Amino acid sequence: MSVQGLIRMGDNTLVLGQRVSEWCGHAPALEEDIALANTALDLIGQTQLWLGLAAEREGKGRTADTLAYHRDAWDFRNLLVVEQPNRDFGVTMMRQFLFDAWHLEALKALTEHEDAEIAAIAQKSVKEVTYHRERSSDTVIALGDGTEESHERMQAALDRLWPYVGEMFSTDEDDLMDVSALRPAFDAYLETVLAEATLSRPDSDFAHMGGKTGARHTEHLGHMLATMQVLPRSHPDATW
Repeated sequence: MSVQGLIRMGDNTLVLGQRVSEWCGHAPALEEDIALANTALDLIGQTQLWLGLAAEREGKGRTADTLAYHRDAWDFRNLLVVEQPNRDFGVTMMRQFLFDAWHLEALKALTEHEDAEIAAIAQKSVKEVTYHRERSSDTVIALGDGTEESHERMQAALDRLWPYVGEMFSTDEDDLMDVSALRPAFDAYLETVLAEATLSRPDSDFAHMGGKTGARHTEHLGHMLATMQVLPRSHPDATW
């Protein structure tokens, strides 16, 4: 079992949780504000489990907090899609939908993992992410098949984020599973939702790579981490 695989799962939920939390107090409607805040809390809770187990397994005396707040951008192993900025509400929900569709399939596969602790984290997370996917799917459908403007915005969001999808299914020895095997189920679900949303799947197979291996990140990650990490880095000995 690769510690890096645990860190990848934890970094995905940490970075996306931080991104989603940026909507708190700024969402277009009160219901959306609460729903996004709850999604962010779920993701941060999952982060605590993944990074906590990673810290325990690596045996270097680090904790989940250490991994979250005291690594630089080049040490993160998240998918590039989750570090993309929120932009408008359409981009936020399309990013959430694409990640949720992958995330749920990954977690379902991990519930059968031979490592009991990994399987237990996945089993707990599946319940939350099932709801995440249901909600983001419904929102993509409502906006895609809504007004002319909402349709155009959702198609533009899909076109913008599509080049980051391929990385989700690139696999290596550090992954907790063969993530390439998740693609058929992801594609089948995607096609169903996009059809209802009257959105067109982009034809390009081009994929940005490098986030999950640490080879490259976008400039957005560093800016986000500067905000997220400023307090614990400024006061490293502070305790609650």
